[in-house]
Amino acid sequence: MSWLGKVVGGAFGFLMGGPLGAILGASVGHQFDEGLQGMDDEEGLNPGDQHRVQMAFFTATFSVMGHMAKADGRVTTDEINLAKRVMDELALSGDMRKTAINLFEQGKSADFPLYEVLDQFRRECHRRTNLIRMFLELQIQAAYADGQLDGAEENVLHIICKHLGISKFEYERIKLQFQAQQRFYGYSQQQTASNKLEDAYAVLGIEKTATDAEVKNAYRRLMSQHHPDKLVAKGLPEEMMVIAKEKTQQIRKAYETIKASR
Repeated sequence: MSWLGKVVGGAFGFLMGGPLGAILGASVGHQFDEGLQGMDDEEGLNPGDQHRVQMAFFTATFSVMGHMAKADGRVTTDEINLAKRVMDELALSGDMRKTAINLFEQGKSADFPLYEVLDQFRRECHRRTNLIRMFLELQIQAAYADGQLDGAEENVLHIICKHLGISKFEYERIKLQFQAQQRFYGYSQQQTASNKLEDAYAVLGIEKTATDAEVKNAYRRLMSQHHPDKLVAKGLPEEMMVIAKEKTQQIRKAYETIKASR
């Protein structure tokens, strides 16, 4: 069991204050006294600690995913299935799965403190930009769970970017890459190879006119950003390594498609 799993299971008690701590505490059923309100300032519990980041990432991911699902006023079957699929991919079971479901449900509540959750998550990540990018990618995936991105969902994505320090340009680039990934990996035999190649370039975030060196640099940059071991070292929960591995496989497939065409 990972360190995060032990926390959820109750073996370590509660080590994180703030809104994320309150949400996680409520989700795992732990009872804490008012003294925990100031734990963020205690020595040895500084933002950026890997274990705290793991808790923050797990808590923020599923609770904000629930908020995203409720953004347009209703939670669709596709959105619920996406959350379950993510839990399945992470092989969450027992207390971990129950906690993820509870976090998702809390995110759907009308009084969910989105701004405060995002602000604390950013503090806990402490300049771990690749981890923040992974969080945004998961929320974009959640927003597209029903096949489309409506205004309310995009507004939530804009709020996420604002509070996590992600520029509008970077957000649009990540969103376009996600859309290209969806098309690239969903191609049927009837769809043309040229369209698939075009989306392969978009997955890497480059133009068809890119040189071989530029293609390789883009590939290496994305692989580094999504490298599972590097992300876990920065605070990605070990359970979420499978998602990072899947993303690196997708990036590699797009790169190999471009190489084969050249």
